[in-house]
Amino acid sequence: MSVMDKIKGMLKGHPDQTSKGIDKAGDMVDDRTQGKYSKHVDTAQDKLRDQFGGSGQDDRPPRS
Repeated sequence: MSVMDKIKGMLKGHPDQTSKGIDKAGDMVDDRTQGKYSKHVDTAQDKLRDQFGGSGQDDRPPRS
């Protein structure tokens, strides 16, 4: 069993917490890079939500 399979197993059934974690990680990267790569971070967040089943942009304001 690979590490990704283990992570998917832990996150399965917790889409809200998964989405919050993905958002926090993306926001941290944006803060550290001063928004320089925000489009790339947004794309990565979307792909992670697709892969891990996060619910998405539920309570986040739109990015500018």
